[in-house]
Amino acid sequence: MENKEILKRWRLILGADSQQQMDSMGGTAALSAEDMLMDSALSQIYGNDSGEATSGKAGHGMSSPKLTKWLGDLRTLFAPMEIKVIQNDAIERRGLKQLLFEPEMLDGLEPDISTASLLLMLKDQIPKRAKDNAREYIRKIVEDINRRLSDDIKRSVTSALNKREHSPIPSASAVDYKLTIRRNLKNYDPERKLILPEKFYFYEHSSKSASRTVILDIDQSGSMGESAIYSSVMGCILASMNSLKTYVVAFDTMVTDLTELCADPVELLYGVQLGGGTDIERSVAYCSELVSEPEKTTMFIVTDLYEGGNRNGLIRRIGELKESGVNVIVLLAISDSGKPCYDSQMAERISSLEVPCFACPPERLPELLEAALKKRSLKSFENMK
Repeated sequence: MENKEILKRWRLILGADSQQQMDSMGGTAALSAEDMLMDSALSQIYGNDSGEATSGKAGHGMSSPKLTKWLGDLRTLFAPMEIKVIQNDAIERRGLKQLLFEPEMLDGLEPDISTASLLLMLKDQIPKRAKDNAREYIRKIVEDINRRLSDDIKRSVTSALNKREHSPIPSASAVDYKLTIRRNLKNYDPERKLILPEKFYFYEHSSKSASRTVILDIDQSGSMGESAIYSSVMGCILASMNSLKTYVVAFDTMVTDLTELCADPVELLYGVQLGGGTDIERSVAYCSELVSEPEKTTMFIVTDLYEGGNRNGLIRRIGELKESGVNVIVLLAISDSGKPCYDSQMAERISSLEVPCFACPPERLPELLEAALKKRSLKSFENMK
């Protein structure tokens, strides 16, 4: 029976075409009603005869009503992570892009950032009947990212800013106890077992006014879709903090300042035009004009470095920003999708300027922000490139 169960699993993996060969190997355990439903759901995407999907037009693909049932079957039969893989395969292997424009499908899809990237890339083609559903799907992704990252990002930024500088203004709520004790150890009274401080040290109340500037310069070429979503939501989180002055800029061959849209991350994402060419140098030139206090400015350039503009000009501008005191960091990707594809030659030239250049998984963004604002070494991140 154990062998039959193993054969049954392989039968489900390989599909109905393998049935005859399985029988010749001793036969499989009988497929249950649930197994048959699973087999049918998988064959819609991985079967040889499922054809290309269409929106109810001629062809062998799934119609919209059949697709809606298929999505329901997936939720019954598979775990959420498995559903996302099958959904993505459905889009890539069976041409389901048009069906993404059906309201019923958008309502049934599991939230997935790669699908959200595709929707943003195709947003101008989405018919009126599905625009609200598409926006709601994007909102689900934004809420999920916020839920996972917002508190940690805010905590990391607050920690970085409050512990970087000290204020001469006394405040009981802002005493830096560790520094005060360390600097006054020489004044320890062994008889009373007390430290008698000569001087107290206080954290700067950075949360009341913008004491640092963060610039997010985001590549909106099609290959950067997932990174654009993460960095845009991060920008909105940072923009909500009074202790930072945050700019969010997106670029392809043109530059768009999206800072005024930071109050609503969905609106900001709809301002991103995924799919264009790339002129990084032009965008870095624009962002340079936003810098008023270089030593208090951190700039993240989120790009795969496939420069379609002036490559030497880009290197020169990044070097000038670095020399002026701006903390420049190049993020090749913000993604869980494995090792990114990027221009390694450009990455090496930028790294030679002592500008960190690496990819970052989303869950490490809070840690990265704290280290960047404290101007600490980012070697542990650079090893992930």
